[in-house]
Amino acid sequence: MNAIQRQRLVLVGLLVAGVTVAITLVLFALSENINHYYSPAQMAAGEAPAGQRIRGGGVVVEGSVQRAADGLTVFFDITDGAATVPMEFTGLLPDLFREGQGVVGTGHLNEAGRFVAEELLARHDENYTPTEVQRALDEAESQEALQ
Repeated sequence: MNAIQRQRLVLVGLLVAGVTVAITLVLFALSENINHYYSPAQMAAGEAPAGQRIRGGGVVVEGSVQRAADGLTVFFDITDGAATVPMEFTGLLPDLFREGQGVVGTGHLNEAGRFVAEELLARHDENYTPTEVQRALDEAESQEALQ
């Protein structure tokens, strides 16, 4: 191997190492921002990891909304038809938040099985249901039809 070949080999090695480091950094950054969606049935079945940031949603159960004494914390239940999970949110509720409407939250599942949302999104019109919520509702409905 002459000097020019050795120089090219070092350059190729540095290029491969640089690309590997760049890809590793991108994948690491993406993994911190990926929030997997879990339906209430999956949360109730223990499929959702406790304490890890996740997204979850469903339809707000009628008559389940309760406010804490501080006025900012709201407790309610969400369902996909197959299971119901208690949910907690502290902050200003979206204007379109109502019982019987679909919501999607980002937060974590605590040890007691309550989904503590840090962000809460409500559906924006009567014809729209978040994709994940609609899919969970459809799956729960199809499982009921099979039984």
